[in-house]
Amino acid sequence: MAFTYEYARPALTVDCVVFGLDEGELKVLLIQRGLKPFRGRWALPGGFVRVSETVDDAARRELAEESGLKNVFLEQLYTFGALYRDPRERVVSVAYYALVRLADFKTKAASDAKAARWFALSNVPPLAFDHGEILESAIARLRGKLRYGPIGFELLPDKFTLSQLQHLYEAVLGVALDKRNFRKKVLAFDFLVPVAEQAKGAHRPAQLYRFDSVKYQRLRKQGFNFEL
Repeated sequence: MAFTYEYARPALTVDCVVFGLDEGELKVLLIQRGLKPFRGRWALPGGFVRVSETVDDAARRELAEESGLKNVFLEQLYTFGALYRDPRERVVSVAYYALVRLADFKTKAASDAKAARWFALSNVPPLAFDHGEILESAIARLRGKLRYGPIGFELLPDKFTLSQLQHLYEAVLGVALDKRNFRKKVLAFDFLVPVAEQAKGAHRPAQLYRFDSVKYQRLRKQGFNFEL
């Protein structure tokens, strides 16, 4: 049975790619669809834009309704408008992506989502619609931005060790980094501030750092390369 809408004009949707770091592993938030088409399949949180709201507002609303995540900073990724990307009708989607700390948010499926769950990027199931393509675009954007700016600090605690920072970069970039070279390059930029604390653990205590956003913004205006 074909799906139809009241208007012949293209419908507009939003889709959200939300990344989170969990014990050194990068994960993405997915919802299990409760409605046709693709009922029971995993997908990105999202839905149709209402006439009375902006696309930004729609993205925040859909994310909250389907996964329970609120007050998440979303950045526009790309507009996906291939023909037949939605079996119901001509649908154009504005995609967003975000970085969150998993410890700061609790997921709860609602609206037309049967479940909401974090998946490791290495274990993402086949996704509904063209959401696999959207996810790959978001990963590429994240990796690109991580190489020219320290956006990954959104995924770390307020105070972190250099090992935690390196594990973040390795998780996002999907490669192993030389410990000595990584620390030398990162500390040379001088936007990491040591705090008067050390991380507790079974091994030798490690120095904790915080991110100095003022110094980073100053460096951005001057121009610098964060390639590692």
